[in-house]
Amino acid sequence: MSNVMPRSAQPLLQKTEKQEKKVRVLPGNPYPLGATWNGLGVNFALFSENATQVELCLFDSPEATQESVRIVIPEYTDQVWHCYIPDLLPGQLYGYRVHGPYEPEAGQRFNPSKVLMDPYAKSIGRPLKWDNAVFGYTIGLPEGDLSYDTTDSAPYAPLAEVIDTAFTWGDDKPPNIPGHKTIIYEAHVRGMTMQHPDIPEALRGTYSGIASEPIINYLKDLGVTAIELLPIHHFIDDRFLLDKKLRNYWGYNTLSFFAPEVRYSNKNEKISQVNEFKMMVRALHAAGIEVILDVVYNHTAEGNHMGPTLAYRGIDNAAYYRLADNPRYYNDFTGCGNTLNVRHPRVLQMIMDSLRYWVTDMHVDGFRFDLASALARELHEVDKLGAFFDIIHQDPIISQVKLIAEPWDLGEGGYQVGNFPVLWTEWNGKYRDTFRRFWKGDSGQLSEMATRLTGSSDLYENSCRKPHASINFITCHDGFTLHDLVSYNQKHNDANQEGGRDGESHNNSWNCGAEGETSDAKIIKLRQKQMRNFMATLLLSLGVPMILGGDEFARTQKGNNNVYCQDNPLSWYDWSLAQKNADFLDFVKRLIQLRKTQPVLQRRKFFTGNILKNLASAKDAAGKQAITQKTDSPQNGTGKTTVISIQEASATTSPSSETVGLSPSADIYWFDPNGKEMADSAWDNPENRVLGVIMNGSVINELDEEGNHIVGDSLLFLINAHHEPVKFILPKFLGHTQWELLLDTAEEKPFETPEAITWSAGDSYEICDRSMVLLRLGADEPEG
Repeated sequence: MSNVMPRSAQPLLQKTEKQEKKVRVLPGNPYPLGATWNGLGVNFALFSENATQVELCLFDSPEATQESVRIVIPEYTDQVWHCYIPDLLPGQLYGYRVHGPYEPEAGQRFNPSKVLMDPYAKSIGRPLKWDNAVFGYTIGLPEGDLSYDTTDSAPYAPLAEVIDTAFTWGDDKPPNIPGHKTIIYEAHVRGMTMQHPDIPEALRGTYSGIASEPIINYLKDLGVTAIELLPIHHFIDDRFLLDKKLRNYWGYNTLSFFAPEVRYSNKNEKISQVNEFKMMVRALHAAGIEVILDVVYNHTAEGNHMGPTLAYRGIDNAAYYRLADNPRYYNDFTGCGNTLNVRHPRVLQMIMDSLRYWVTDMHVDGFRFDLASALARELHEVDKLGAFFDIIHQDPIISQVKLIAEPWDLGEGGYQVGNFPVLWTEWNGKYRDTFRRFWKGDSGQLSEMATRLTGSSDLYENSCRKPHASINFITCHDGFTLHDLVSYNQKHNDANQEGGRDGESHNNSWNCGAEGETSDAKIIKLRQKQMRNFMATLLLSLGVPMILGGDEFARTQKGNNNVYCQDNPLSWYDWSLAQKNADFLDFVKRLIQLRKTQPVLQRRKFFTGNILKNLASAKDAAGKQAITQKTDSPQNGTGKTTVISIQEASATTSPSSETVGLSPSADIYWFDPNGKEMADSAWDNPENRVLGVIMNGSVINELDEEGNHIVGDSLLFLINAHHEPVKFILPKFLGHTQWELLLDTAEEKPFETPEAITWSAGDSYEICDRSMVLLRLGADEPEG
């Protein structure tokens, strides 16, 4: 511990005699960290490795401009400052003043003039009020952050609140939806509820709004199994946004990893924000819907070296943050100014304590980790066997919930899709980009499209993961909505007031002939068909589909692909579109139900195929001169690995369509419009945009919960991203000659047919330009 005192420090207020008499201070315990009420008083414990003294500050109300009591914490055990205050009650507001050296060049930024928020705060009793006083240096001086500011931040600093953690959960239990049956709905607490006409006005924009009957019934009727909420950990609005009359809408600016965001509370004094969140979870669980939180453990809201001193920076800057070679500055792998120092055991403990708290106390079902690659950095390179992942794997609680990685950050080698360890699933950006390019009509996409459609085995199979490791998505909060993806070639982010510099410029979008809104009926019809193509692809692919909230009724953001600062109707869900686009909403509901009733779309294992399975995809994805393929299908049951060279495979004669009908042991078949199995030349042709595939529902080779073999329908996909129609010869399969039409995205109401439409093997089915057809193997008696 350093004994250097802060330079330029001035004496702070001392405790009065009245304060000494009013408060009795006992040693307390160093664990648990945070403020813990035990029914008789409150234990306070704060980690700081390099501080020389810590003072606990008690505030009487959110309006207080100064603490009423300041207590020098007497005990320091294992780098934790701790004390116990008898008779203190839940609702008490508090903060800390932490003494130590102010030496930015050495990575130390202690400043006891600044009241600091407890990193373990379970509730926020007063949010931040922006003022120059919350900065540790004097703004405007030429020496910048090397200066030292003695202005008291007490009137403006965010304050923590002591809580009573008791809550009646009743018979609440996690839905425990298996990964292969999961369908995720990405939503925003405020955005989803602010304009819903059936939600009471007082509940709009709140946790209670999400728990309301209209939203619960809507999610159940839609058919999703999980709601993934954009960040609800307490975050702050950047000062520069408020100066522009904007706000941090998305919430990727965390200040507290334990406290629910204050602005999503309905302000009912009888219900704390913590209990309101718990009530939301309980209501969603009762409806069979899991709750997944988007969490931001890679950085904090304190920003770079010129940011405010609100908590971690003033408590122990060198411990909490990844410092650069020049420790005045931060390693910024996040693009947000700083990176949390996951290498430090106490910082790692804080993250694990936070995750455990949200599972055990708040009953959430999983996490999506923002910029997860930043958490894997042991030094500079991403290490998938880093301490963070090791600890999660060993944790008996966290290892059992859903773990989703956003597999990139801004550092060297930051894009890590496919490289996370077992237990982890990943947002599959390759899935998004491939299908955007494919349906836009780009060349050279066929092989990769086939790989993405079948679960991205090239990314996940070698690490012993399953298809549900791939979180498939076409759109998410960050980027265009589905409606805008087919309506804009360029981003239109003027409302963000950043001169168009923000947001992704390479979107793989296509406006179908006109930029933005149009009255051209032909363009509107094409856009609607493209939206059906995207949604059908998403919900019929192996892996876990994730729907961006509002896409199911064509929500628009007017071409803005970065609404992070737009807390207004531009980003809020316009529920009138659910009526206006009722046909599309119904289409999505039916797709979800179709997925749920087709076992072959919910496979837990990758397809094994046969020796010629998707050679071009393997060649393209692996970039190797040999293909390694598991042969654990019923063809031989050996589980051995067969290796053939590309040259050998290319020389093999592709079977005819009759062979397809005589090969019942393979679980997937790829074929061309002539009904022949795809030849290498077809896979390798960059201008080929047409593909047929049969997923064999009779060879799933999996058992259900009762130990019975899972058998389902065999499905035939006909996919055409070409700008002209294509005729497909329907194959005979397993001796059956009948195919039943399930949907054709070229139809405005693909599922609405007066009666089952069947086609015979050998028939020519003309699939329209830019469309997708799904057929089911008929129930006719097989020949022979």
